[in-house]
Amino acid sequence: MTEKGEPFFWLGDTGWLLPAKLNREEAEKYLENRRQKGFNVIQISVLHGIGAVNSYGDSALIARNPAKPKDTEGNNFTDPEQYDYWDHLDYIVDKAAEKNLYLGLVLMWGNNVKSKQVTPERATQYATFLTERYKDRNNIIWLNGGDIRGSDSVRVWQNIGQVLQKTVPDHLVTFHPRGRTSSTAWFHQEPWLDFNMFQSGHRRYDQDTSATDLQYGEDNWKYVQVDYQKSPTKPTLDGEPSYEKIVHGLHDFTQPVWTDSDVRRYGYWSVFAGGAGYTYGHNAVMQMFKPDDKKGAFGVKDFWYNGIDDPGAGQMVHLKKLMLSRPYFERVPDQTLIAGEQGEKYDYVLGTRGQDYAFLYTYTGRSFKVNMGKIAGQEVKASWYSPRDGQFTVIGTFPNTGVQEFNPPGEPQNGNDWVLVLDKK
Repeated sequence: MTEKGEPFFWLGDTGWLLPAKLNREEAEKYLENRRQKGFNVIQISVLHGIGAVNSYGDSALIARNPAKPKDTEGNNFTDPEQYDYWDHLDYIVDKAAEKNLYLGLVLMWGNNVKSKQVTPERATQYATFLTERYKDRNNIIWLNGGDIRGSDSVRVWQNIGQVLQKTVPDHLVTFHPRGRTSSTAWFHQEPWLDFNMFQSGHRRYDQDTSATDLQYGEDNWKYVQVDYQKSPTKPTLDGEPSYEKIVHGLHDFTQPVWTDSDVRRYGYWSVFAGGAGYTYGHNAVMQMFKPDDKKGAFGVKDFWYNGIDDPGAGQMVHLKKLMLSRPYFERVPDQTLIAGEQGEKYDYVLGTRGQDYAFLYTYTGRSFKVNMGKIAGQEVKASWYSPRDGQFTVIGTFPNTGVQEFNPPGEPQNGNDWVLVLDKK
């Protein structure tokens, strides 16, 4: 919830390289686009590399030392000598606040730590600098880690977590982990971790073969089910699912790319399983790929300013609107809503409900049966909700007893996704 006690549904976008790649005008364009599309959290990497330089040529650090941020006196955009890397980050933070956007700040990307370029002591000094700078900004959420296992250089992450707990106790803190892992594996009991985050990753079912990872394939809802049972109870969400227009598995560019229907599926699956929100991503946008870049990552072909308007980005708001359209705090996941076979892989149906409403999501648009009587009322009004355009289509009124079969519009196929909405009548 917000500080005012109002429901807050985390709808994140992934803008990892925003601080380094975009100038002020570009940053404003990107943030305004995301505000208009209904996003409320932007995940960015403050220090993606210890040699980080922004679009103005300003280095983040002195001699690549995280303990020595290159912080000049003053903040004057017209004077290059007085406008530095951190002043530019100030601009981004404040511009986001103007647009009612939270920034999820990854303090430093994990590979810098894993490669032993950052010691625990330097991590403490750097985290202290950053948290002292932004402790009074109320639109900051802190992401410890950065695409890394918590067991890699655990002392660094613990040191950062302790600084966060001490310096910014009123800011929310989580940990952004490596693909196919969750922060619950290492830090669930830590007092500095307020909520959990998992990265379901970018692999298909048949590509998820690592013996050391949780082999859930594309079933990101399984991470939520596991995290949901942890004690003490902490919210959890998918902070990095497959990105729109990134190749399946990341590294073989002959593979197909994930589409808008895939990012919808990841969103509805994880949220209906009990997730507190969802972070969308796009291959070109997350790396802010520009025409003058010599080389992009993961087979990127689009530029960021085109990718921000791709279909998946515009469809994410329909998930947020649906979840906030009914009493939010009473919602629970409930697979007993589904009668008979729940389905496997793409045919899996997920259910979630409040006292007077229920939502059931099918990715393929196949027919399925519902155990009625799970919500209040003698009768229910049933509607289909389209994740593609956010439109409701009323089906009719049904008795709230027994088992009822529902058949979504269209022929069953991947991407013909629908939400069955049941409301107490």
